[in-house]
Amino acid sequence: MKATLVIKNVDNLITLKGENKPRVKESLKDIGIIKNGIIALNGEKIIYVGEGELPSDIIVDEDTIILNGIGKTVTPGLVDSHTHLVHGGSRENELAMKLKGVPYLDILAAGGGIHSTVKSTKEATFEELYNQAKKSLDTMLKFGVTTIEAKSGYGIDDFDTELKQLEVANKLNEDHHVDIVSTFMGAHAVPKDYRDNPDDFVDIIIKDMIPEVARRKLAKFCDVFCEEGVFTIDQSRKILLAAREYGMEPKLHADEIEPLGGAELSAEIGCITADHLIAASDIGIEQMAKSGVIANLLPGTSFNLQTGKFARARKMVEAGVPIALSTDYNPGSCPTENLQLIMSFGSLIMKLTPEEVITAVTINGAAALGLEREVGSLEIGKRGDIVMFDSPNLEYIIYHFGVNHVDTVVKKGKIAYKNNTI
Repeated sequence: MKATLVIKNVDNLITLKGENKPRVKESLKDIGIIKNGIIALNGEKIIYVGEGELPSDIIVDEDTIILNGIGKTVTPGLVDSHTHLVHGGSRENELAMKLKGVPYLDILAAGGGIHSTVKSTKEATFEELYNQAKKSLDTMLKFGVTTIEAKSGYGIDDFDTELKQLEVANKLNEDHHVDIVSTFMGAHAVPKDYRDNPDDFVDIIIKDMIPEVARRKLAKFCDVFCEEGVFTIDQSRKILLAAREYGMEPKLHADEIEPLGGAELSAEIGCITADHLIAASDIGIEQMAKSGVIANLLPGTSFNLQTGKFARARKMVEAGVPIALSTDYNPGSCPTENLQLIMSFGSLIMKLTPEEVITAVTINGAAALGLEREVGSLEIGKRGDIVMFDSPNLEYIIYHFGVNHVDTVVKKGKIAYKNNTI
């Protein structure tokens, strides 16, 4: 078989080789490092991963692209499995309030927060949303991200805006190097007109929005912001079970601010992920471990909100909960596309080891999107999504934080980014 692309002489080839399922406990650290590694691709697929030289049955000719991995660390393409990619405007005007210690829920109640973004997103054209999101995708790619999740949620009661967000994400998935998996999140906040009767809005989501999103095949997942002052446990359960009936897998913004019982609900329903989990209870964590719900942790949000509270990552790992790490990129609580920075937060603040961190943003991130059989590790038959870091080892990527260590990104077997060029 001919190799169309080869990366050879890799100082540290991190394969994440193993079962195509979320890693837990000690398996989080089993990242499959190969010294003096070599990897070969034919088209979009990986055809060989090993040490030293290629076997004789793999042909290399003048058309084969050869990349040299001396001094490099090579990993699977990174997966950012929780973002709010498509939105209008930005919210830097809230910085002063944050510096004064105004809680997010108070900013929200005053018409700021998500309500500000809803207004900007509604007023933006398809082209404006597309261009803004594409700029962020370009940045994510430069930081080594090859697959992301993108949520709607900035239309809320304006369903046309929700659909517009999803349509932008789907168009970008067709056009851009980065693969995008879409999530419908009409239940991101309770509209002002429904504050006194939120159950009526829940009925609209269930009876009108979910069926139409499913009919148009615009989203793989459905998510709900289950939180005090937003959607209750019962309301969240109703929405997610209804979405499942229409073929959308459930996700949950759970226990971000208050210990409402979102972790327990995610286990009860069998959500693919529960996200945030800063206030998750011990019982909720135990139940997530039993049910196999992936904890999608978002330390950048805690850092930016300056609450001093982070999800108990070590407790979750010890309990046997599979963990992923994501940016939560959004215009309010975490306006960053830099997943490498989040990786450093995961280690320096949450006390995850570098091995646990790279697992959380590769195979476990892929599993958080139901893509663990396609991406997330470097194995024969999987998609050729690969990152070459200009770094002597994995630890250096975490240790030397706040900069971009990426040298080259290969997406579906083709060079998508190299030397600051897309």
